[in-house]
Amino acid sequence: MADAETEAAQGEQPEEPRAGGRVQAVVAGAIPVLLGAVAAWLSFGLNIGSLTEPGPGLWPLIVAGLLVASGIGIIAVTAKTRRDTEAFTRGTVAVLAAAGGLAVYASLYEIVGFEVPTVLLLFAWLRFLSRESWLMSAILAVAVTAVAYVLFIIGLNVPLPHLIAF
Repeated sequence: MADAETEAAQGEQPEEPRAGGRVQAVVAGAIPVLLGAVAAWLSFGLNIGSLTEPGPGLWPLIVAGLLVASGIGIIAVTAKTRRDTEAFTRGTVAVLAAAGGLAVYASLYEIVGFEVPTVLLLFAWLRFLSRESWLMSAILAVAVTAVAYVLFIIGLNVPLPHLIAF
C-alpha cells in the first residue's frame, strides 16, 4: 500500500507550462523596450541635469535605460538559445491589469489627491487580483490608505496632494 501511495505522489508532477513561441518572446522583450523608450523621451522634459547636479529627470532616464537594456537582453537571449518562452496566461492578464491600474492611479493622483485613488487601487487589487471578499477588500483598502496618510502626510509631513485635512 505504501508503494502505491509513493508512486501516486511521485506521479503528481507539476504540469510544464505551455510554450509561447518566438513571437511571444519578442513581444515580451519589445514591451519593456517600448516603455523604456517612452519613459526616456518623457524624462528629457524633466531636465536631466548632470551627475554632480542631477535634475528631476535623471533617475527616470536611468530606469528607462535599464528597461530598454532588459528588453533587449530578453530578445537577445531568446534569439541565442532558440528556446521557447512560457505562453501568456491569465497571470499575464493580471499583471497587465495591475499595471493599467497603476497608470490610472498616477493620472488621478495629481487631480483628485492621494486618498481616493489609493483606496480605489487597493480595493481593485485586493478584490479582483487577490480575490479577497468585498468586505475584506473595502476594510483593508481604507485601513492601509489611512495608515499611509498618517505616516506620510501627518507623521513625516510629506507634501502629497490630498483632499482630507486634519
